[in-house]
Amino acid sequence: MPGRHANTQRYALILAGVTSAGILAGCGLGSFTSGLGGGLGGGAATTESAKVTDDELLAAARGDGAFNGSLGEISANCPRIVVPARDNNVTIYESGRAGDALAVMHRGELSKTARECQIEGNRVTVKYGFSGRVLLGPKGRSGLIALPVKVAVNDAKREPIRAENMRIETAVSLDKPIGYFSAVRTVTFELPVGSRPGEFEINVSFDRNIPGAG
Repeated sequence: MPGRHANTQRYALILAGVTSAGILAGCGLGSFTSGLGGGLGGGAATTESAKVTDDELLAAARGDGAFNGSLGEISANCPRIVVPARDNNVTIYESGRAGDALAVMHRGELSKTARECQIEGNRVTVKYGFSGRVLLGPKGRSGLIALPVKVAVNDAKREPIRAENMRIETAVSLDKPIGYFSAVRTVTFELPVGSRPGEFEINVSFDRNIPGAG
């Protein structure tokens, strides 16, 4: 099947190029953020520098699949979004062939994050989102691909106070081997006395506890 062989070589080259780009770009996660001023006692914040929407996140993901730079400013008045270097991607292999580049079914990558905050007294509401892409591998199949993502809100001591498990989905095909995804959520939590929103963080990562993950 020369056609299938050509596709295998093509997808191997795509994945190799993406992996190299990720290594060169380092592990810093690009994000566009909106920190709303006013402190803890100033009531609801009204100023923002970026909207967190699916469209904006998808546009950011399509524009660049590597973690290289930020869109907007980092604010001490809004929890930051953290994507651990090891968990910003996940590769799914054929059973028993983890680590074999020619056995890759698909690879998921988190590429952009965003958040905006509203502070009322000691209550913080964060609208956050993330986006990325899925690449079809040499052993991949056309169709809808779903990958699990874990989100945890951690306090100043890095203890989780909120957690959510979700699934991202995107369609890929032999003709269009790259699919894009985005997700937007809102979380609200109370600040302990003496704490600041900037001391908290939202941790986003792929869940690797699935068959074939490597």
